[in-house]
Amino acid sequence: MFEPFLDALPIVFQWQNLAAMVGGLVAGIVIGALPGLTATMAIAVLLPMTFTLQPLVALGMMAGIYNGVMYGSAIPAVLLRIPGTPAAVATTFDGYPMARKGEAATALQVAVASSAVGGMASGLALMILTPPLSLITLAFGPPEVFWVAVLGLTSVAMLVGHDPLKGIISMALGLFLATFGIDQVTGHERFTFGSVHMLHGFHIVVVLIGLYAVPPAIQMAEQSIRGGLGAVLPEMGKPAHSIWATISLWATWVRSSLIGIIVGIIPGAGGNVAAFIAYAEAKRNAKDPASFGKGNPAGVAAAECANNADNAASLIPALTFGIPGNVVAALILGGLLVHGLQPGPQLFRDAPDVVYGFMLQMFLTAAMLPIFGGLIATRLFAQALRLPRALLMPIILSFTVLGCYLIQNSIVDVYLMLGFGVLGYVMERLDIPLAPATLGVILGTLAEWNFRLSLILGRGSPEILFTRPISQILIVMCVAFLLYPVIRALITRRRAAAAAER
Repeated sequence: MFEPFLDALPIVFQWQNLAAMVGGLVAGIVIGALPGLTATMAIAVLLPMTFTLQPLVALGMMAGIYNGVMYGSAIPAVLLRIPGTPAAVATTFDGYPMARKGEAATALQVAVASSAVGGMASGLALMILTPPLSLITLAFGPPEVFWVAVLGLTSVAMLVGHDPLKGIISMALGLFLATFGIDQVTGHERFTFGSVHMLHGFHIVVVLIGLYAVPPAIQMAEQSIRGGLGAVLPEMGKPAHSIWATISLWATWVRSSLIGIIVGIIPGAGGNVAAFIAYAEAKRNAKDPASFGKGNPAGVAAAECANNADNAASLIPALTFGIPGNVVAALILGGLLVHGLQPGPQLFRDAPDVVYGFMLQMFLTAAMLPIFGGLIATRLFAQALRLPRALLMPIILSFTVLGCYLIQNSIVDVYLMLGFGVLGYVMERLDIPLAPATLGVILGTLAEWNFRLSLILGRGSPEILFTRPISQILIVMCVAFLLYPVIRALITRRRAAAAAER
């Protein structure tokens, strides 16, 4: 089991890969420290720039950015009560009160240690669970792969956002976008409008950059008109916690890591869900629950450990079944596809050095966090909060335009990217989640292709889709995801009625 990792280890420690991991980690911390700049946007901008790099170098940079952003978002959460990413919302509950009491350095010390522990635990889970799960996929034929794609679509549509209907609308939009181009089975043109540029449909990277990199830039332009950040940073102070006092949070770390890993494997749940659950559990198990929300270090530890434990765990279903656990995993999956690497058992067979090396990179970049995200570095990265957003907006747009043009040396891709950017901005203003649309584009083609292959194998009869044992298990899981919001709504309604009667 460990032999492939030992073979990949010397490759991971080549200077190019180490430089990519360190550079990605430092850049990720800076990006995370700037509210509104997320790992999703950072990797979306980076993606087209990795085409000329070796796959492991590109993936190492993505791993560093992913883990770096998740910790970096704790910096504004603690200092300004502004979560750098949605996953850092729970960090503000106790992090900011600690900063108000002059314990900002202590809060950030706990945050970086907890982020490293959660990230390393998640990396270990990725290394332990992914190889055996990839072998299970060998038993999957076209009918099973079709239902796996449907499971990914239904789970994300139902679990992302507060309104399931909006999730379904977003997913339907993504499925529609996946139909553009030449039909893979018949060779007929669909929605090409007579343009040769549309024969291959929408390039996945163009869609991802447009949806995730352009809307934040537009929002920054809006905010810069109102005066930019204009924030005054509180004094950092000195760490009041000794190393042993920080280590005494081990029970919180164990519990939060398990929660983060489990939530990360569930497609669509995300680090923000893991952080809230872990925070609630830490408070429930605490001897002094009343201290939570008033500056308890255990609250910071629970939130940061859980949202980082979600990172690598979200890649487990992505590498084995092609179903990303969250949007960042979807972007990394897109990076694999761009480099010609198809997720599933063939990935472990055809490119073992890449996939096992990437899993090691997720673990190692998390382990590097205390070194490159320590207190001295954090003081420096915190100064990024003083950078006006008016300067960030044109920089981001310049990178996105350049990156999109370089994909196929086509100005049409730039126009399409800007169009998808406007679409993403409108969707965000309407509170329509982007993740289901992303998964619709990625999984739509997979679902359609395997559905039609199944019908060919069944000689036109759909019975083959419902009679195989693995397919039946997946169907039950799809139904469970579809019923989940209905059951949740009924429970909420009953609780509200009971409260009204009192």
